[in-house]
Amino acid sequence: MTAGLWESDDPWDVRRALGAGGDLAAYNAAGVLEAADVHVARRVCAIAGDADPRSALAVALAVRAVRHGSVCLALDEVTELAPDLSWPDLEEWREGLTRSKVVASGALAVEHGLVYLERYRAQEQQVADDLIARAARPAPEVDTALLDASLERLYPDPTYAEQRAACAGAATRWTTVLTGGPGTGKTTTVTRILAVLTEQLGPDARIALAAPTGKAAARLQEQVLAAATDLPPADAARLQGLRATTLHRLLGYRRDNQTRFRHDRSNRLPHDLVIVDETSMVSLTMMARLLEAVRPDARLVLVGDPDQLASVEAGAVLDDLVAGFRGRSDSPVVELGTVHRFGATIGELAQAIRAGDAEAAIAVLRAGHDDVRWTETDDPAAVAEAVRAAALPPARVVRAAALAGDPAAALAALDEHRMLSAHRDTVRWWNSRIELWLREAEPGATDLFDRMYAGRPLLVTRNDPGLGLHNGDTGVVVRGEDGRPRAVVAGAGGPLELAPGRLADVETMHAMTIHKSQGSQAREVTVLLPDADSRLLARELLYTAVTRARGVVRLIGGEDALRAALARRAHRASGLQRRLAGSLDSAETTRTRR
Repeated sequence: MTAGLWESDDPWDVRRALGAGGDLAAYNAAGVLEAADVHVARRVCAIAGDADPRSALAVALAVRAVRHGSVCLALDEVTELAPDLSWPDLEEWREGLTRSKVVASGALAVEHGLVYLERYRAQEQQVADDLIARAARPAPEVDTALLDASLERLYPDPTYAEQRAACAGAATRWTTVLTGGPGTGKTTTVTRILAVLTEQLGPDARIALAAPTGKAAARLQEQVLAAATDLPPADAARLQGLRATTLHRLLGYRRDNQTRFRHDRSNRLPHDLVIVDETSMVSLTMMARLLEAVRPDARLVLVGDPDQLASVEAGAVLDDLVAGFRGRSDSPVVELGTVHRFGATIGELAQAIRAGDAEAAIAVLRAGHDDVRWTETDDPAAVAEAVRAAALPPARVVRAAALAGDPAAALAALDEHRMLSAHRDTVRWWNSRIELWLREAEPGATDLFDRMYAGRPLLVTRNDPGLGLHNGDTGVVVRGEDGRPRAVVAGAGGPLELAPGRLADVETMHAMTIHKSQGSQAREVTVLLPDADSRLLARELLYTAVTRARGVVRLIGGEDALRAALARRAHRASGLQRRLAGSLDSAETTRTRR
């Protein structure tokens, strides 16, 4: 099946547009469009009074593009979706769209072969304008003597010249984009940026640390405070009160609007410094909301690894920023390339995956290292045996701590191991399987048949501001002092203890998807490779999974699947890269790495 298409033998599949007619019906039947794409296109064209079937097709494909993570549709790439279908002539289609009623109505926008839903074109232009405007501002005032003294104190070792330069850049620019792979010291650099700027800005400085998910925010706070213990006492003392939060909470929820926040261009954030971790997970919409809320005279530091998976929503903003500012004299991008931490072998494997070098990756995996292990099989029985050996022992450790009524030990044990898979359905199956193995291992434990059994690992799947929970938070069910189950969630502000009945949107987390694992780490990570023909299998997926491990990576799957992952890169259409580079007037279409 062609990547990105759907197929089903069910005549009542919800993706079928049963009432569609004309060309849209053919594209729906071929698996290119889903029912939602068709219905939106028909409605938009009806409102605009546009009867041209090419306009309806463009709207439907633009909706589809957003659903697949792209910001826009590159017209010259549409035939790749289904080469056997009959497609409109591209030149006539492009010219017809520029004069169409649906474009005149403002619902659709066309710029040099890129077709946008107007909302996303406006957001993309806003992000580019705001970043370019920040770069064009006069540099912030800095006490250079104090800065030099700070850098000398914090970086006496010349080995860390990259990190020192990043700190200096963050002090002397309004915007810094700090990138680098695992072990290059991004969090250490962030901690020292905080030490430098709290000294520059003074004791009354307002500082925000944020991340896209609650788990990522909790990890950022934990790592910054841990790294602060290595600082000179005076620098460490200034960082002790810092707390991290989610971007949604930082910007301020609005119950009347899911895409707008209390802080915007008319009500700016009060902070003098805003640092955002895991920026690869930030969608175009969220980046637009962040940039309009940050004061022009506040420093903004965006931190992340552009080789990880992009946001589950539309956009690959971090990757676009890195590529779009490349070669510009006012580029805010600082890339850390020297690995100072991380298991050397895991680092080698991550680098091979990042480069798409299958031979190098296979050589590392087959070398027999303690921190990189490969169960090279696609036999279902062998896979099940390997998963049982990897997942059951840590699950029993979590349960033992939960039965003992020790929330701290249970949460710590939960972070010892993660089992990761690409597909939600596969994750659900393995969760059920691991629970079965747990019952077999402890046959006298009747509570294991209850939904909220002691030791059940939890994954929060929806924000709940009232409870202080965020999508991506993790927790565990423990036995309370009264013998009743209690849910303990590791939130950004510390552990939260709740009655299990108050948790509506949670899933079991013996296994989790790789997408959901972003922003978190575990000492050991087991990665279950999907089949080689899985449309989700790509280099970024495997790189993200491997780099979740602090100590041990365990890969389960065949060589064909591994090679397929390294041969594929995810692509997301976008014009942001060229907007930042100042070349959107080029007739060449844009497609980012993702």
